[in-house]
Amino acid sequence: MDLSIIVPLLNEAESIPELYAWISRVMTENKFSYEVIFVDDGSTDGSWDIIEGLRADNPEIVKGIKFRRNYGKSPALFCGFDMAQGDIVVTMDADLQDSPEEVPEMVRMIREDGFDLVSGWKKKRYDGKLSKNIPSKIYNWTARKVTGLSLHDMNCGLKAYRRDVVKNIEVYGEMHRYIPFLAKNAGFSKIGEKVVHHQARKYGTTKFGLDRFVNGYLDLMSLWFLNRFGKQPMHFFGLWGSVMFVLCFIAIIVIGATKLYAITHGIRATLITNNPYFYLALTGMIMGTLMFLVGFLAELVSRSSQNRNDYKIEKELK
Repeated sequence: MDLSIIVPLLNEAESIPELYAWISRVMTENKFSYEVIFVDDGSTDGSWDIIEGLRADNPEIVKGIKFRRNYGKSPALFCGFDMAQGDIVVTMDADLQDSPEEVPEMVRMIREDGFDLVSGWKKKRYDGKLSKNIPSKIYNWTARKVTGLSLHDMNCGLKAYRRDVVKNIEVYGEMHRYIPFLAKNAGFSKIGEKVVHHQARKYGTTKFGLDRFVNGYLDLMSLWFLNRFGKQPMHFFGLWGSVMFVLCFIAIIVIGATKLYAITHGIRATLITNNPYFYLALTGMIMGTLMFLVGFLAELVSRSSQNRNDYKIEKELK
């Protein structure tokens, strides 16, 4: 099978028939063998009934997954990736803002140009909201700096992947925003970008609020830390805990030596216990010790993990 097209959705009953007809036309024109996997993330508007109807009419093409409640886009993609059987996997949103017309060129970039992943870039948006576009630009700039990936639109829903990519990454929580970074960490380094056409939403309202930018930043920091220190947390906590302890210990020695010097030379000096720097240094020593212990415990947890030696092996010669 050439393509698996995964469509996560939440309350998009009005869009589904039009989107499926659009996908079918593009796939037929380009002579692709394909499957469409709709993942209903707890819809309450009859979306699943429409998916069942499409399945009844097209049993060889349409597949579906229905969650009992709303879990989020990452779990929807995870289950879709698990079901996908195509050589190339395409993801797109169900709100008709992503154009299936872009898929053939993205497929060509993977097949002929050798990309592992091609991410869409909605260079010209039709959201019409500064409250959405400006935070999005800041978010993408931060993501480029942290991940080292030169993608202008990390969170674009329209992406194409080699099958190996989606079978070797784990999308959880709200990490769907950083699938290119997850792919890079899994060893898939050839990641490209394509400018794609963006359309204004035709039906309904967006399911995402401004809180996604706060959550996205926190998720980005989590991914960066896990990638850098996930296997060896002691290298972070132990190092900075030791540095903090040593610096604060030296500070206490300096405070004590200053007091001793004042006493031996008959100079009036503040009691050490009345010196605020003494308590700051003491607190720093305690925090440094706690950081070291956190690193030690995290190292024990890491070493006992069943996935500690889960390395992504591409080929073997035996």
